[in-house]
Amino acid sequence: MIVLDASALLAYLFEETGCQVVAQYIENACISTVNLSEVAGRLIRDNIDPMPLMQQIGRTSIGIVPFTETHALYAANFILQAQRYGLSLGDRACLGLAKERQLAVLTADTAWSQLADIEIIQIR
Repeated sequence: MIVLDASALLAYLFEETGCQVVAQYIENACISTVNLSEVAGRLIRDNIDPMPLMQQIGRTSIGIVPFTETHALYAANFILQAQRYGLSLGDRACLGLAKERQLAVLTADTAWSQLADIEIIQIR
């Protein structure tokens, strides 16, 4: 199992550079509801109806993980790194889920490679 960052799922959905890497992991992946919201927000921002893609995601084996209190606390623990690496709440939610479940993260965000204690797999 691997945790998808919004950037990885967007690359996969839009067939951007790195989508082949994501495709290798997609059937054994999960994503936080916070990051899923980021994906939907990007679609809406680009005037794309998110429902067809959300339904497509729903038909995959991607696990959709609710942002629980425990998940929130793991995400909060990245607040000090947030300043150094420019981590957003979405970034911290993704990393918090990975930390909570002891999983690697799939992302396009190169700044994350400096983080310790979590395996970061760059898609490009």
